[in-house]
Amino acid sequence: MSGGTGLELDQAGLSRYENAIMATFGTPQRVLARGEGSYVWDADGNRYLDLLGGIAVTALGHAHPGWVQAIASQAATLAQASNFFATEPQIALAERLLQLSDAPAGSRVFLTNSGTEAMEAVFKMARKTGRTRIVALEGSFHGRSMGALALTGKESIRAPFEPLPAGVQFVPRGDLEALRATAGDDLAAIVLEPIQGESGVHPLSTEYLQLARDLCTEHGALLAFDEVQTGVARTGAWFAHQLHGVVPDVMALAKGLGGGVPIGAVVAFGPWAGTLLVKGEHGSTFGGNALATAAALATLRILEEEDVLTNVKNVGEHTRSALAELPFVTEVRGEGLMLGAALSAPVAAEVAAAALEAGFIVNAPTADSLRLVPALTISAKEIDTFIAWFTQAAPAIIAAYTTEVTP
Repeated sequence: MSGGTGLELDQAGLSRYENAIMATFGTPQRVLARGEGSYVWDADGNRYLDLLGGIAVTALGHAHPGWVQAIASQAATLAQASNFFATEPQIALAERLLQLSDAPAGSRVFLTNSGTEAMEAVFKMARKTGRTRIVALEGSFHGRSMGALALTGKESIRAPFEPLPAGVQFVPRGDLEALRATAGDDLAAIVLEPIQGESGVHPLSTEYLQLARDLCTEHGALLAFDEVQTGVARTGAWFAHQLHGVVPDVMALAKGLGGGVPIGAVVAFGPWAGTLLVKGEHGSTFGGNALATAAALATLRILEEEDVLTNVKNVGEHTRSALAELPFVTEVRGEGLMLGAALSAPVAAEVAAAALEAGFIVNAPTADSLRLVPALTISAKEIDTFIAWFTQAAPAIIAAYTTEVTP
């Protein structure tokens, strides 16, 4: 951490936060004031290497000049028109997403404000098949709205809001036989994340995704991939399913799509999925507005112009190799710059807290794993500063835990 060493302004801001904001997220770790590239600064001027990226959102890093210029230009032209009217950025973004996803003729896009709204649309599309039974995975996370939460396989966050929309059947992640046993002509949809982020970065195999594809095709059900976190170049491909050659009927996007501006999308592949929702059955006041779609178009354009996919592959592999060499890392999971490091002890929260004090923002989605989802433009040199700190600091944290649990 560089800059000042105090947190006086930070503490004042946190006090105001606690007095003004609903306590749904707990106490924030810092009050951030600005960002540039892979770094952010807190209110007191302390610098942090951001390896969380707003939870896989800031695809271009912070304040990329081309992205900023595109948003400013659109804001000065037309920001919002409602869905009684169309705008050029809205149309162009839908066309670009269909192109990048190699969608066949008859495919369509619905634009939303977020990932959870995209999953709400997916839920409604599944109901429009005329069936109600949806298969989802244990450990999955699809959002916090009621429909998306119904698809989420985490009992702790579902329980306070039950009863949720009915008909969702959960099966263990990666269990081929359990998935095969869900087959039937009453099946409406199978909903999967190609890589489960919130459970500690657990990828599904090509065999598993292909089985889901085959079951949906055989029984006339909808195969839905939640690529809210894995989409938009995060894994080194535009979309994670392209790494496996398994095409869904519908795909949900968000997070990195807007580079920091809230926007989501549903891509429906082919004329069947593309026409499940018709006039009057779904809508959004802000979804796909000119400002957000201009930001998304700029994000996609810059990712391509700067060959960021190659950077994701190279830096991702560099990071994976460096983490795998550490004796206290038992497994490295994921693809590209969506990596999970499994630790030899359940000290992920302690490591994340110590990392923050040292100037690194990392995430601990489970007790024994760290998640790294930085800007897709991050360099190997920047990553190495974290690896050097992690190599030095983690053994002492693990040793302290071992001493505590061993009388």
